[in-house]
Amino acid sequence: MPIIFITGYGDVPMTVQAMKAGAVEFLTKPFGDDVLLSAIRNAIERSQTALGREAERRVLQASYASLSRREREVMALVVSGLLNKQVGGELGISEITVKAHRGQVMRKMKADSLADLVNMAARLRLAPAPNS
Repeated sequence: MPIIFITGYGDVPMTVQAMKAGAVEFLTKPFGDDVLLSAIRNAIERSQTALGREAERRVLQASYASLSRREREVMALVVSGLLNKQVGGELGISEITVKAHRGQVMRKMKADSLADLVNMAARLRLAPAPNS
């Protein structure tokens, strides 16, 4: 929830404290209607952006939760830059099996490309896979 702090006696330390506490705007009286309306518009835009990002993050987390343990392992190794053959070697499975898991990961995560999948992993803050 965006907060607009309004005061008649503001100073720099109070402004800093309000901003650190989450205020999106700090207005000192007197101010015009246009200043308040602009602050409100800005706060609403910020709130809508934050809510949109949160909704996207939840969808991404749900997609990741739908992956099997093996698909998560494959995803972690693939986004760390390993080739299918290397992933297979790391996991002790064939390259064809890696391709099948990778295809499932791409489908379940709704990724259009490897770069897309890497970005998703970054947004999920997945730790890079350890290389043996």
